[in-house]
Amino acid sequence: MKTRVLIVDDEEEFVNALSKRLRIRDYDVTTSLSGEEALEKMKHYLFDVVILDVAMPGMSGIETLREIKKIKPLTEVIMLTGHATVESAIEGMKLGAFDYLLKPCETDDLIAKINLAYNRKAEHEERIREAKVRQILASPRTVLEDE
Repeated sequence: MKTRVLIVDDEEEFVNALSKRLRIRDYDVTTSLSGEEALEKMKHYLFDVVILDVAMPGMSGIETLREIKKIKPLTEVIMLTGHATVESAIEGMKLGAFDYLLKPCETDDLIAKINLAYNRKAEHEERIREAKVRQILASPRTVLEDE
């Protein structure tokens, strides 16, 4: 299964170029040009990794990150900053971002971060599944109580 990536950036040319580079490398890519649009997509689709610009008009990357983590806490977010807003990127990491990169970044560096972020998400999901299985095995009646 392909890694599902959402790119969120207000610079349309950048979004189009990056999405092409990722699709060539066999990622399932969706794009958004604003935080608000990204949040709507997050409510209806499952993404493994979000690549999120820090500085956007309207809803900032930090605000968008905060909402993404409320909607889908296991989705990993890589912050991109091109405006020397390293402080904002660090704030983003405190809010749960996986990592951040400075724009422009090398495609190979971004690919490496996406793969690491995806692996972390997959590990978290596996731990949750294992905990649910242990709970069911310890008390099989809990399956009936959930219905």
